[in-house]
Amino acid sequence: MSRRSETHDAELIGAKRYAEVVQGPVDSSNWIAVTNDALPIAVAYEWSILPHCGAVVLFSGTMRDHADGRAEVKKLTYEAYEEQAVVRMRAIADEARSSWSGIGRIAIIHRLGDLELGDSAVIVCVSSGHRPEAFEAARFCIDALKASVPIWKKEEWVGGSDWGTRSQEIENVSSPTTESVR
Repeated sequence: MSRRSETHDAELIGAKRYAEVVQGPVDSSNWIAVTNDALPIAVAYEWSILPHCGAVVLFSGTMRDHADGRAEVKKLTYEAYEEQAVVRMRAIADEARSSWSGIGRIAIIHRLGDLELGDSAVIVCVSSGHRPEAFEAARFCIDALKASVPIWKKEEWVGGSDWGTRSQEIENVSSPTTESVR
């Protein structure tokens, strides 16, 4: 058994719900989800690998210990309008596919609930035939997610708590040439 298979098998052990979250879809080239569980980073990477794709780009946004003007951030809490979040994340994947040819798979998964230092809040994974398309499409996906998906972040730090400092109006998903997603 290969190391890759052993890793994959080990990650699938556990409750049925966890197994369903970490397997990735078998009938789609897009894996779009919001979840209260830890993000399946390694599985998303493995799922993205395809024989015709020579590049996989994985972005993971992690919780850090500070924010603009806020030192010693201890906890983040993410909330979402889940139904619309998934709809908009699918639209982002669709736009990426129409803008870059040769994309194999796209995973866009955002965590909800409480996160601690070092936890991953969001992952974007894109596979394609070549690295420029994978990098550009992954960058587009995370930028468009931050601009257009109804997910909100509350920060807790020593001395207080409040919603994230970079909150903005929710925009429509637009093409990568539109300045609103950059």
